[in-house]
Amino acid sequence: MMALAWIVGGLAGLLSVPVFVLCLQVLAAWLPRPRVVLTRPEDLRVAILVPAHNEASGIGATLATILPQLQPQDRILVVADNCSDETASVARAAGAEVVERQNTLQRGKGFALDFGMQVLARQAPDVLVIVDADCTVSRGGIGWLVARAMATGRPVQALYLMRAPAKSGLKMRLAEFAWRVKNQVRPTGFARLGLPCPLMGTGMAFPWPVLAQVSLANGHLAEDMKLGIDLAAMGSAPLFDDRVQVDSLFPTQASAQSSQRTRWEHGHLGLMLAQAPRLFWHGLRQMNRNMLAMALDIAVPPLALLAVFLFVSLLLSTVLRFIAAPVWPWYLSLFDVMLFGGSVLLAWMGWGREVVSLSNLLYVPFYVLGKLPRYVAFLFKRQKQWVRTERDKH
Repeated sequence: MMALAWIVGGLAGLLSVPVFVLCLQVLAAWLPRPRVVLTRPEDLRVAILVPAHNEASGIGATLATILPQLQPQDRILVVADNCSDETASVARAAGAEVVERQNTLQRGKGFALDFGMQVLARQAPDVLVIVDADCTVSRGGIGWLVARAMATGRPVQALYLMRAPAKSGLKMRLAEFAWRVKNQVRPTGFARLGLPCPLMGTGMAFPWPVLAQVSLANGHLAEDMKLGIDLAAMGSAPLFDDRVQVDSLFPTQASAQSSQRTRWEHGHLGLMLAQAPRLFWHGLRQMNRNMLAMALDIAVPPLALLAVFLFVSLLLSTVLRFIAAPVWPWYLSLFDVMLFGGSVLLAWMGWGREVVSLSNLLYVPFYVLGKLPRYVAFLFKRQKQWVRTERDKH
């Protein structure tokens, strides 16, 4: 019985790490944003790289938010990757430079980005900005990202939000709130503490010499997070800047939603298991706080999965408590649950009230249960190949 108590207590102690990181990030996100004054050098050469696969229905709106922000010496390059629609012609008509890539064996955003990098390398820019073909960029955002990347010599990640379409159901609005916690609250907290953030796949600015040192040609499910880890290991951990916002919409089709979230979460979990321990160990050896912070951030699983683990830990420790086992695992598990719940509530107070009401949060247990099959699939039928999310038709 004592051995079982130590196992359950060990689980609770292990879960305390991501719960504490989450709590720290949420609390720090309430700190005021430091004032920064930057201007983009006039002679700076900037390239915008837009990977696109069958994005004819939405790429025009994306380019319309980017093109007015460019200077005469800037370039915008669209990589029409394995397209079977009019993406290339729509992008050209909007005023973008377009290259087309056909390679059915090497599929995925990473390969499209690598192809675009090879084209741009012939006249390499000073700064490269990557924007997905289904996103809109806030006014003045390109200039600010470029100026910040040049001033720091490090990659800069904008605030990337995915929103539920109008009149969406509660499930999708809860997904939007969870996205805000992951992509807004948590990186904001670390940014306020002077710590780096993971890359989010779009709204990213890189000094060209920094990005040129890594290979983008991969089909990893979470190619953006992997790139951030690689850069952190090289001493160029990304910075988060919520002065710039990039927006996109969740797909409304249930199959597209499921495919998209499976790719994200399986990719995140795979990286968490494979990379977080290694990154943490190297961070400790080098006394590198940026690497340690990246490792701790990656170690926080999706909130729904973390909630499941916390419930299991509390349930097991409660059973043990009533069969004369030590009570300390129960107290530790209860503390984890309370800290987690308080962190989520505090995040909702600051960033979620316009998305879901307080009463809507009562539905969260059902939302979590609905995601269990996806986490079980990670163990027995993990998605390993990149699959493009089908977009809604406009």
